[in-house]
Amino acid sequence: MQTVILVIHLLLAVSLICIVLIQRSEGGGLGMGGGGGGGMGGFMSGRSAANMLTRTTAILAACFMGTSLLMAILAGQGSESKSILDTPVPAISEPAIPSEPAAPLAN
Repeated sequence: MQTVILVIHLLLAVSLICIVLIQRSEGGGLGMGGGGGGGMGGFMSGRSAANMLTRTTAILAACFMGTSLLMAILAGQGSESKSILDTPVPAISEPAIPSEPAAPLAN
C-alpha cells in the first residue's frame, strides 16, 4: 500500500513541477511564458490557459499534500511509541574494582 502511494506521490511531484514551470511568470522565467498571445498551441486564449494552469496547480498541490499526510499516517501506524524512561535500568550489584595503573611503554 505504501509503495503505491509513494509512486503516486512521486508522479504528482513531477507533474506539479512541470505545471509550475509551464506557467507564465512576470519575469518570463525559462522563456516559455512570453511570446505571442496564443499560448498552449493557439487553441486557447492566454487568460483561459492561465486559469486552467492555475486550477491544475491547485488540484495537484492538494493531491500532493493529501498523499504526504497519508504517507505520514501510514508510516506511524506500525510503530509503537516507546520511551527511554519506560525501560528499567539494571541495578549494579558491585562497584567496579580499581586496577593498578599500567606501566609506561619503553621506547
